[in-house]
Amino acid sequence: MVLQRNQYLDQVKAFMHQDIIKVITGIRRCGKSMLLSLIRDELLQQGVPQSHLLMVNFESFQLEFEKTLKAVYAAVQALVKQAAGSKVYLLFDEIQELEHWERVINACQIDFNCDIYLTGSNAYLLSSELSTYLSGRYIEIPVYPFSFREVWEYWVHKGTTSTKEQAFEQYLILGGMPFIHQNVLSQENARVYLEDVFESVLVKDIVARNKVRDIETLRRILVYCVANSGRTFSASSIVKYLKNEHLSVSLDTLYRYIEYFKASCLVLPVNRFDIKGKEVLRFQQKLYLCDHGFRHVVFSSNMRDIELVLENLVLLHLLQYGYKVFVGQLDGREIDFVAQKGERLLYVQVCYLLAGEETREREFGNLEKIRDNFPKYVVSMDPIRQSRNGIEHYHIIDFLLSKAL
Repeated sequence: MVLQRNQYLDQVKAFMHQDIIKVITGIRRCGKSMLLSLIRDELLQQGVPQSHLLMVNFESFQLEFEKTLKAVYAAVQALVKQAAGSKVYLLFDEIQELEHWERVINACQIDFNCDIYLTGSNAYLLSSELSTYLSGRYIEIPVYPFSFREVWEYWVHKGTTSTKEQAFEQYLILGGMPFIHQNVLSQENARVYLEDVFESVLVKDIVARNKVRDIETLRRILVYCVANSGRTFSASSIVKYLKNEHLSVSLDTLYRYIEYFKASCLVLPVNRFDIKGKEVLRFQQKLYLCDHGFRHVVFSSNMRDIELVLENLVLLHLLQYGYKVFVGQLDGREIDFVAQKGERLLYVQVCYLLAGEETREREFGNLEKIRDNFPKYVVSMDPIRQSRNGIEHYHIIDFLLSKAL
């Protein structure tokens, strides 16, 4: 069974056949190649002849031509000639593996009647180079590992006898990497797989691409970021941590490494948002993970800092359904997430359990201070709903399975 991932496919379909490049970004093995296959299938179903399509994976050793700009351009030329004036469709997977790829993409868009779809595992590489060569002529569609709703949907289609609670427990521990769920891996095998993905991102997308020499320091900083995902980023705290580990690093190097983590799509930065002033506060960020399974790799358990893991799940849920997400700030109080889609806002507080009056007052009270009529939610693991004063309380499973917010 192939999961359709309609939340992404619908974004792509809105721009199909148009003279705008579709750029699909995301961490290694999150499902970009499968989405590209779904795009190809959609084009064929719409009547595009197979002979007008060129689909290439630049990580494959089975390329039918050399991995050079001239060879790629010649292959496109041959396709255009075969199409005899009709539009051709170029689907290029892991395009960053082609050196100076942006030049041939720019040339193809200028020279030919073509519709271009790209995937890549380095968000900044794509956006920075495309913005230089193709300003205003591309859209970027971030793709993430499976959401819990996708995992549960997949289990249901496979005829599972498990409950939603059992599926959630596994998702909470192992994360959402598609391969794990499509192949029903055991926890030990899933851990081995996640370690492999983690090392691949570290070695191929961070160390090799950025020519990092001090790999040990970079690894320590990455482990620190994983351990503290969901906490406010502090350069001084990282420097102190490294000093305790008998390592030293300049602030310039530290910030550069953090940018590498973001570019690899492993780490997701979330800016702060001043709710009263309705403005984004730059340079005040939290860092989250694109998949909480990587915490399992580092610590052998996702039960450590469970509340931060739950925050990570809620963040991914909001991002996967098209929201821009911020950490809210209002008169010294923090709102876990402010989510924006067009003119619409919603606010979310996340906690493990509403165990006492002090906790309930903090989670609901922070939201009650916001003086607007946009939806407000408290999300936790509590089995009994405790909504109050127009603020909806959800069990996290119900929240993550919701289709519309």
